[in-house]
Amino acid sequence: MSDRVGLVRCPDARIYDHGSGHPLRPDRVLLTWDLVHAYGLDEQANVATLDCAPADDPTLELIHTPAFIDATRRAGHGEQGDWARFGYGPGDNPIFDRMHEAGALVAGASVAAARAVWTKGSDHAFNAAGGLHHAMPDRASGFCVYNDPAIAIAWLLANGCERIAYVDVDVHHGDGVQFAFWNEARVLTISLHQFGSWFFPGTGSAGERGGPDAPGSAINVPLPAFTSDEVWLEAFRAVVPPAVTAFAPDVLVTQLGCDTHHSDPLAQLLLTTAAYRATAAELHRLAHAAAGGHWVATGGGGYQWARVVPRAWTLYFAEMCDADLPDELPEPWIEEAERRLRAEVPATLSEPALGPGEGDGAARAVVRSLEEVLAS
Repeated sequence: MSDRVGLVRCPDARIYDHGSGHPLRPDRVLLTWDLVHAYGLDEQANVATLDCAPADDPTLELIHTPAFIDATRRAGHGEQGDWARFGYGPGDNPIFDRMHEAGALVAGASVAAARAVWTKGSDHAFNAAGGLHHAMPDRASGFCVYNDPAIAIAWLLANGCERIAYVDVDVHHGDGVQFAFWNEARVLTISLHQFGSWFFPGTGSAGERGGPDAPGSAINVPLPAFTSDEVWLEAFRAVVPPAVTAFAPDVLVTQLGCDTHHSDPLAQLLLTTAAYRATAAELHRLAHAAAGGHWVATGGGGYQWARVVPRAWTLYFAEMCDADLPDELPEPWIEEAERRLRAEVPATLSEPALGPGEGDGAARAVVRSLEEVLAS
């Protein structure tokens, strides 16, 4: 049982909004908080709602350069400049109003989750608005302004935490977090992701294993398109529990992107909510078994913003606070989600299994090869 679980609610984070045509919709986080509330999870005796405040510049500078922070602030306030060299412009990272303030809020929310777990007595804490794992020290990338998981990890290190395991289950490689701690032996980064030379961000091969002062501190599980629930979970179980257990972290930090779903428009894995339920249980057991119960969770990718993301992250949070949920979604929540989406949403947390995927054979071969490397 988890005696105390923190839920970071940061309604002002709705300003993290690239615009109506952009895949990263703030509604996905807002609808998650609404579904958590509709199920009554935020009213459980073991759940505390945590406030958040924007991360200040010294906190952001734990990962990002002062020049990048200054450029983000100025660009988001309408100033003219050569913002493309900082990763801003048409495409993935368009400039939007109050961009710095939005990114600082998300980063502050993940630091609030880390603080709750490390110094305030919470077992676990969840920031659904977080998980912006692509941002680099000096540039935005992949919809991400500031890299809140990396900032939270750096904050933990600066406040006495000696070993941190980071597990990233987003469909895209957690490149920004890996880069930030590439040569840091106190941080183990593990990423399971779809992989291919054409697939963003193009990194995350099994051969990426950490810098000269931290060999083996990075573990990547590069999976082919059309990998199924069953084989993705086989890969997770083969790699994550033994690696995290052997590392013996003080805190487990996770990025829970759900763009691995078979219906996600930006990727080609074949997961269902059954995989998210199983992964949540595995991570919860691992947090207690290997990290003294200390678990800091963030959101991440997911572009079926009404149909999938709220269900996936509510399943994760329910597991964190030891709650059994009715499978049927609350009717008022369905009505509100359908009003925003202007289309139907699923009526249950669960959904039919898809069966084997075309990529399963190649995925199993990747895992066998990786197991041999990790055992050597």
